[in-house]
Amino acid sequence: MENRSSKILRRVEAAKLSDLPLEPLPPAEPPESGVVVLGRFQPVHKGHALIIRAAEEWRSTNASDKQLIIAIGSSNQPPSMRNPWSAGERSTMLETWLGSAGITATIVAVPDIEDPPNWVSHAEKYHGASGSLFTTDIGTAELYESSGWPVILEQLEHRDSYEGWRVRATAHMMSTVYDEDAVRSVMGESVPESVVSHMLEEGSLGRLAFMGEGGEPVG
Repeated sequence: MENRSSKILRRVEAAKLSDLPLEPLPPAEPPESGVVVLGRFQPVHKGHALIIRAAEEWRSTNASDKQLIIAIGSSNQPPSMRNPWSAGERSTMLETWLGSAGITATIVAVPDIEDPPNWVSHAEKYHGASGSLFTTDIGTAELYESSGWPVILEQLEHRDSYEGWRVRATAHMMSTVYDEDAVRSVMGESVPESVVSHMLEEGSLGRLAFMGEGGEPVG
């Protein structure tokens, strides 16, 4: 078992990289290497579902001895319209969708350090090293390639429709709509049905109404 001094040392070393709190701390033992899908998942949307399915298909064909690892970024960012859902909530969204899709994956949360050159070595403490990265983002691909990672760069159809800010804008618009059928219809265009149902059950859409300018509910 890790002692308290070791935990404090890891926290101090991590804090040197950013003014943000390092939450969570790196695990004492990161997971074994795998096929990593990295995203913010704010919230989990159909673009994420497509890339995770594609990553799992690639893994089962090309690296069946490796696990699928989903890394949730920005786990330490304070609540805002850009970051409405906590890492724990996003993890539960992913678990909900993965269960409905019949996909098994290890989910880890990775805090931001606001230091791109050191990002990969930082993230490896959470999602493991010496794996493969499966991504649709060119910038992320370049970061990992420069650190010696094999990268599978996937093309995502309808990428514009699945941009996180668009999905959050729609969620913001629907946050004061109390007709669940209407919410399901509108949100279902970009968010998997199982995730929409989960958000409605948890009431996590309503908070977005208070994340507009000045903290006032949207009209």
